[in-house]
Amino acid sequence: MVAISKFKQKQRATMELSENPFIVAFKAPANETEEERIRRVRAFQDAQRVSRQIDESLQEAKRILDRRKRATRILLLGQAESGKSAVLKNFQLAFTPQQFQKERDVWKTIIQLNLISSVRTLLNILNDVDPNGQSLMTPPHTPGSHSNSPLNSKLRRIHLVLSPLLSMETDLKNILFSAGSSPREIRVTAGTTWKSKLGFRDSATSQQNSQLTNAQNIVKTNLVKLLEASKNDIDSLWKDEDTQRALQEREINLRDSPGFFLDDVERITSPSYQPTDSDIVRARVRTDGVEEHHLVLETARLKGNDFYITDVSGMRSARHSWIPFFDDAQAILFLAPLMFNQMLEEDPHVNRLEDSLLLWKEICSNVLLANCNIIIFFNKMDILRRTLESGVEVRKYVPSYGDAPNEVASVTKYFKDRFKGYHRKLSPKPRTFIAHETSAIDIHSTTALVITVHEGIIRDNLEKSDMI
Repeated sequence: MVAISKFKQKQRATMELSENPFIVAFKAPANETEEERIRRVRAFQDAQRVSRQIDESLQEAKRILDRRKRATRILLLGQAESGKSAVLKNFQLAFTPQQFQKERDVWKTIIQLNLISSVRTLLNILNDVDPNGQSLMTPPHTPGSHSNSPLNSKLRRIHLVLSPLLSMETDLKNILFSAGSSPREIRVTAGTTWKSKLGFRDSATSQQNSQLTNAQNIVKTNLVKLLEASKNDIDSLWKDEDTQRALQEREINLRDSPGFFLDDVERITSPSYQPTDSDIVRARVRTDGVEEHHLVLETARLKGNDFYITDVSGMRSARHSWIPFFDDAQAILFLAPLMFNQMLEEDPHVNRLEDSLLLWKEICSNVLLANCNIIIFFNKMDILRRTLESGVEVRKYVPSYGDAPNEVASVTKYFKDRFKGYHRKLSPKPRTFIAHETSAIDIHSTTALVITVHEGIIRDNLEKSDMI
């Protein structure tokens, strides 16, 4: 009986092989020559190798998919310059400190370029014509100029001395970054190897990129030397009373700008400069497109766990690209800076805070996000505090605020209540309103906050899975 069963199994296996198109395609034909047999065997072996590679690729893709399903998936949303990148770097600092350390030299160059961009901004402001038709850097004998002003001569000299530095900044940006980079900012395309061009190495970096970076090291070295030589002129330009007066007259506060380092000239222009964690979090690079960051946790308690943070461009023209990422997100971190007195850079007619509210309403009401945690960070609280302390009144920009106290606590509560009201009214199903006040460049408080948020997301997902 057993012998009959084994015979039937062998017969079935033989039939399956005979019907297998892969086997049939390489079956030996009648009257096959030795040369034809060798070619057929080689083709069969090649086909087997390709088949194994396909199987391995499918298995790897399945492993990645399964791992992703078990991972924490976070979507960072908010308008441009809301602080998403700073929050992302706080996540990296909290959970992947070794990887964060490896990228430190990359951010050194970025910070140096941020500093030069601020210098360029200062010089452009001083070169602008004021309401009286005058400019602090207008050449002598020009109608309406300060032709006899020693200040005028001093600023022209500084501008002349700093010209090589500005020229090198332009050249370095053209080499390293996308064509969209402007004198005011550094712009990179999501998913590109811009970090490898600045010296970062990982397993995915090609030899070609390594050689490219080595060639660019000369430019980076020259940048360091030129910055050191320009230190005193940069410092003099920034601290000059007339420079500060020009900024005040135009109501420009550079300290509130992303990538501001003019208060750190002495330290950053030093040949031995190494960025601090705070420097890296404050550094500014604008990313065009959608970029996913895969973090493998290095901290002891959660070591080896994965989470994915998707950072999307906050530019108004790019917001249509957000929707495809909604379905995969377990939690959304929404950045809303309480900057009631500023307008959008891309549309000077739109108030930044009102734009955040419109975005928030769209996110809360989206049915794709009905089961998703939405956590709001009221960011840049340090700027809000400075703005109110300088005497700027909220009611001037937000008439509905009325005569309520022009104080941080009252202003924060007012806007928080507005966001909370839309959250309750527009959510497709009831969910908890989770809000935190933060300044993303304050790494101590924000790092503690992202740890709390991450643990809360994990706990919520376990509850939804009935695992706790």
